[in-house]
Amino acid sequence: MFSLLRSRARTVALALSAVAALAFGATATSGATAAPAPEKAAPAPAPAKQGPTSVAYVEVNDNSMLNVGKYTLANGGGNVFDVAVIFAANINYDTSKKSAYLYFNENVQRVLDNAATQIRPLQQKGIKVVLSVLGNHQGAGFANFPSQQAASAFAKQLSDTVTKYGLDGIDFDDEYAEYGNNGTGQPNDSSFVHLVTALRANMPGKIISLYNIGPAASRLSYGGVDVSSKFDYAWNPYYGTWQVPGIDLPKSKLSPAAVEIGRTSQSTAADLARRTVSEGYGVYLTYNLDGADRSADVSAFTRELYGSDAVYKP
Repeated sequence: MFSLLRSRARTVALALSAVAALAFGATATSGATAAPAPEKAAPAPAPAKQGPTSVAYVEVNDNSMLNVGKYTLANGGGNVFDVAVIFAANINYDTSKKSAYLYFNENVQRVLDNAATQIRPLQQKGIKVVLSVLGNHQGAGFANFPSQQAASAFAKQLSDTVTKYGLDGIDFDDEYAEYGNNGTGQPNDSSFVHLVTALRANMPGKIISLYNIGPAASRLSYGGVDVSSKFDYAWNPYYGTWQVPGIDLPKSKLSPAAVEIGRTSQSTAADLARRTVSEGYGVYLTYNLDGADRSADVSAFTRELYGSDAVYKP
């Protein structure tokens, strides 16, 4: 399976978990130095674009979020990408308190602390900016909260972060949790349902997306509650492939296509985009947009999605 998974050099500061963590209390981080983010400027109207929503994950350990805003369509000038995902924060585990907490490595923290220059420029173009949250080998994950209260407490850390830094939502990626480490429990059926329910209640107008992998992704219903409809998007986690996410959402919110820019061949990217349109799906997922001019790779799918080449402006 991992041969298909993101080549995510994302060992991601995963190995950096020994570095000082950014532990959250009830409403704020302990040791956070950033002032509350100023209110976002209203997005400038983006030129109209017909076609699926395009998503770009950015590995901020190595690359700038601003890369997402450097691509427009030759025909009409609309943004190529509609959603930019900061990859990635972590769910860590405090062994003394026996509880999960939200952690930012130094690269994620730098993006958040510099929201005025790293996030607002994208939002002002009309691009939504979402924070992805990923396991960190410590046993804490979205699927093993021991109680509804624990799940709700973590949901509050997430929604507080969205508010503090002026983000547009949260993306769940249930990989690398290593359930059971540090004496943590194995996945249970109620955990993710409680987490998503609480998060949606906390931020009704924001994006919640699902990277469709891991124990959490297969535990979307509990006690008569199904949280599938609480997600805005769900996508295939295997780059270079087509796989419809197993979640009860309309096609307009699903991306069966997934490509890694620069590694998935242009012909495959084009084929997946063509299929996205022909089968009526509404989202197209890309990963690992870097700082190079990738207009040839990007144009391979924009021609199929939007009938236009992509233009790169450094």
